[in-house]
Amino acid sequence: MDSVLNTASAQLAGQLENHLQTIYPAIEAEAITQLVSDLISIMRLGSVEQVPVPYQNHWSQQDVIMITYGDSLYRADERAMTTLHRFLNEQCDGVINGVHVLPFFPYSSDDGFAVSDYYAVRESVGEWQDIQRLSAEYRLMSDLVINHGSGESEWFQNFIKGEGPGHDYFFTASPDEDLSDVVRPRTSPLLREVQTSVGLQYVWCTFSHDQVDFDFRNIEVLKEFVNIVRFYLDQGVNIFRLDAVAFLWKEAGSRCLNLEQTHEVVRLLRVLIEYASPSAMIITETNIPSRENLSYFGNANEAHCVYNFSLPPLLLHALITGQNFYLKQWMMSMPPAQDGTAFFNFIASHDGIGLRPVEGILPDSEVDLMIATMQDFGGHVSWRALDNGEQKPYEINIALFDALQGTVKGKDGLGEARFLCAHNIMLALEGIPGLYLHSLLGTRNDYERVKRTGHFRSINRHQWDYSELEQLLADETTHHHRVFKGIKRMIAIRAKQKAFHPNATQFTLHLGTQVFGFWRQSVDRIQNIFCLNNISAEPVALSLSDLNLISTQDWSDLLSGERYDDLQGSIELAPYQSVWLSNR
Repeated sequence: MDSVLNTASAQLAGQLENHLQTIYPAIEAEAITQLVSDLISIMRLGSVEQVPVPYQNHWSQQDVIMITYGDSLYRADERAMTTLHRFLNEQCDGVINGVHVLPFFPYSSDDGFAVSDYYAVRESVGEWQDIQRLSAEYRLMSDLVINHGSGESEWFQNFIKGEGPGHDYFFTASPDEDLSDVVRPRTSPLLREVQTSVGLQYVWCTFSHDQVDFDFRNIEVLKEFVNIVRFYLDQGVNIFRLDAVAFLWKEAGSRCLNLEQTHEVVRLLRVLIEYASPSAMIITETNIPSRENLSYFGNANEAHCVYNFSLPPLLLHALITGQNFYLKQWMMSMPPAQDGTAFFNFIASHDGIGLRPVEGILPDSEVDLMIATMQDFGGHVSWRALDNGEQKPYEINIALFDALQGTVKGKDGLGEARFLCAHNIMLALEGIPGLYLHSLLGTRNDYERVKRTGHFRSINRHQWDYSELEQLLADETTHHHRVFKGIKRMIAIRAKQKAFHPNATQFTLHLGTQVFGFWRQSVDRIQNIFCLNNISAEPVALSLSDLNLISTQDWSDLLSGERYDDLQGSIELAPYQSVWLSNR
């Protein structure tokens, strides 16, 4: 046993040393050795029993992660996290087994993404015991807001004073440096002037001026975040969402996006997390063009999952135009995720519908058409600055239920069918589904919240009174009831199908412009499911012979229960109808 322990420990130390030498090439060997020792000590990995097994899938078709703020549901008589836990246990019927609780820490802006204390739970949400209780029953995803911290935090106040914890954690630059190539998702100035104890300094703010970027050139910043990871693991966190990680490393004269040191930091964190908790996962939040996003898989040695950021805008475009060309073209270009990695599929989130992920996929004219349609449906547009001073649309801010209330021709009476079709597609695709709470509930645009906060993203961040929500979900006449019931039914069916494993085979079908179809096959090649989706407002007749179904097998629709014995016949698809045609 001692030799096994020594081998595993030696391999861990060797991996950490290699990553650190790449991140910090100027640091002397002795200092790297000490840093390795420090990281192992922080993560409590002094005696490692085994080396993590590579290419392991820590997920199955039964996994669905609900995305929500900790206080999206509230009751006057209990903490918000208790109410969230109640909703999952009482209303979700066991169909949800994971939950991403968006930043539940004290913060100063951006609804939690300007963290002022990484080691505390916001009082309005609950306390660490609530987090621990939730993680005992559900797989828990937490944000690691790793790129920036609050301008009102104790760390930043110490930066201003020039002493105390965090005083050297923040990135500074000179306005005289060449920063013309820096890629940013905002229009505010990149550098913020700050009077400090040593004079005027310019801190780097990729996002808002209240979100000041950390300086990972300082090894103390790396050690601090490794300590935060260890602390979160102790609280029951199983999935780490690395927020805005693509911007982590900065170098003047570069784009300051996706730099090699950034990838190396992700690899380092994966090593530490896998040794500490073999079933824990990393998911990178990189709202950037598709090819760049996929790079965070590495060679199955970086993120376990990457957000499938191109899916929301492309699926929205397909459903409002009734044409699948761009969605299908993109899907055919997507490489299958190798074992040990998976796509994280979502079609709505607390942020808007990002437009950067369709750069090079959707022509500008189609993006403009989509934007105009969403504005007609009550949505807003957020912008980003280009290096030439111009602005470009960055994301559309709208609740998904409202986004799908019509087509480019205007609103119609097919919104619910279109909305459910979108979720049928998302749940059937290769990958792990992430389901935003407000999509599950069919929440509408919250104009009052936008007015109150002054931020467009608030349109899709409604807070529900739990008693009111219970009444709506119980009332069969409401769209909330119908949507909630319909999506839960899809999830329950999905969980039983081996062909819907996140890594099961997927091929795109060519069935005309109105039918978006794809074929899934289980890893053992026993189950086949043909996922057929009419994405148009017109009925479509589809010939079964086009699918080349094996005639000796029994075929039926998992969603409707209808059997198909005549394989030379046809399927009549109503507007926005989905069929999961399975041989088992």
